[in-house]
Amino acid sequence: MDRWLWLKKYLPVVPSGTRSLVDVGCGTGAFTMGAARRGYRALGLSWDRRNQTVAQHRARICKAHTASFEVQDVRRLDERPDLAEQFDVAICCECIEHILDDVKLMRDIYRCLKPQGVLLLTTPNLSFKPMAYDNDNLSTVEDGGHVRRGYSPADLTRLCQQSGFDAMKIEYCSGILSQKLTSLKRIAASATSEMISWPIVLPFRWIPPLFDSAVTRAMKWPDYSITLVARKK
Repeated sequence: MDRWLWLKKYLPVVPSGTRSLVDVGCGTGAFTMGAARRGYRALGLSWDRRNQTVAQHRARICKAHTASFEVQDVRRLDERPDLAEQFDVAICCECIEHILDDVKLMRDIYRCLKPQGVLLLTTPNLSFKPMAYDNDNLSTVEDGGHVRRGYSPADLTRLCQQSGFDAMKIEYCSGILSQKLTSLKRIAASATSEMISWPIVLPFRWIPPLFDSAVTRAMKWPDYSITLVARKK
């Protein structure tokens, strides 16, 4: 929810189908569907065939009619010339930290964007504090785990310089209240089940959008995610 609230700031509602968006590493497609509901022709890319099947089913339920999904290993975007300069916006949320060659991924996203296209990216903040059951062990191979702990503002600026982007804005999201709520859910899931844990935290989900930013700043607590707005030159 935190990442979607951040994305929405940079995804204004547009007339249906007038702007195109690619969701690189879309998971089960929540952000792809959200963008489609705001008028974008949104394409979600993920290597996981099951996730894409689930996403297509959910898009029909949500009436996200301009959302579509393809099975695509995002490490191989350079093998898709049909995607070159096709999109006004690219989003890449909590994906790049799983990819060893992050510069290549950024360059491939750059190629997918039209001139002056915008990249909206989120990834773990290098300074985050682990939550309940966080596995802080890094993978040395791309096995689904994190291959790096996170990124600093300097890291994101460097990535933009190496891939051709102009870094427009670096921000943060997912503060202490959101993190504590996530920890509660994980603890509940471990003690009961994933299905039961959701109703346990649901009554508290209204709290972070209202108070998270203020409490996080007052406590000087690091946000979990760092965010980037970048533009193709």
